[in-house]
Formats: sequence, structure tokens, C-alpha cells
Amino acid sequence: MTDETMSAACTINAPATTVFAVLADPTMHQAIDGTGWVRESLDGKQLTAVGQVFRMAMYHSNYGGMHYEMANRVEVFEPPHAIAWLPGQGTDDDHLEFGGWTWRYDLKQVQVDQTEVTLTYDWSAVPQAIREHIGFPPFDRQHLDNSLKHLAELAQHRA
Repeated sequence: MTDETMSAACTINAPATTVFAVLADPTMHQAIDGTGWVRESLDGKQLTAVGQVFRMAMYHSNYGGMHYEMANRVEVFEPPHAIAWLPGQGTDDDHLEFGGWTWRYDLKQVQVDQTEVTLTYDWSAVPQAIREHIGFPPFDRQHLDNSLKHLAELAQHRA
């Protein structure tokens, strides 16, 4: 972990394919999120490839209550080992503006029904102007722990 990344890990009692399937389903992201900011999937499409854009409704109470939308571009898609996306904004999927932070999940199956998952939040590519406006990281490490706990519950229920 550097000054511009934050990671958390846990072991989930479910096969890596099951955990990956939960992560590749944006309709599950609200249930995974540990901050309460993520709302519903706006397109409901399964994630299937690098370059795919999926949109999520968001709500952030820290700034007086603000509804907004994020257009996330899949950067890594390696079932069932890794998945990552780069959040951005814009109405045209081919011309999105990205803030420079990424979410990445690395999965390592340690037994047939047990997977080690590492969640990394990386803001190393965030421009200085955005850093001054938002402040990074915008949450504490507990958010990552909460997200992994929620992911574990969902995957174990599905397994």
C-alpha cells in the first residue's frame, strides 16, 4: 500500500467463479458498497469485457445531498482472477472524462470453495485539481472492509 492506494483483503467461503460472478453483475454493486453512495445499476448489463462501460446511479450525502451518475469503464476483465474499473462521467461512452481513480478486485482460489479477495482503491492518477476539490481518499479504509464483508455475504449466499 502506498500513499495513493488503499487495499483490504479477506477470505470468502465461495468458489472464485461465484465471487467473480457477483462482481461482474452491476446490479449487485449497491449491495456490495460500504459507503452507501452507490445506488442502482442504470443499464443492468453484465460485465463481459475490457472497454465495456456500465453506468451507476450515485448519492453522496457529504455535500448536502447530491444525486449523480458514474460511467465506469472496465479496465481489467480476467475471469475469475481479476476485475477493475475506472469511474468517469459523460453522456457519450466514447468520450468520457475520468477522475483518475480505479477499483480493482483480485481473486485467488485457495481451496475449491474458498477465495482470497483483495480490493484495491488506487487514486495515483488523479490530477491535482481534482485532489484539491475532493480530497483523497474520500473515505477511510473501513469502507473497503465493509465492501468485502458485503461481497462475502452475497457470494456465500449464492454458493
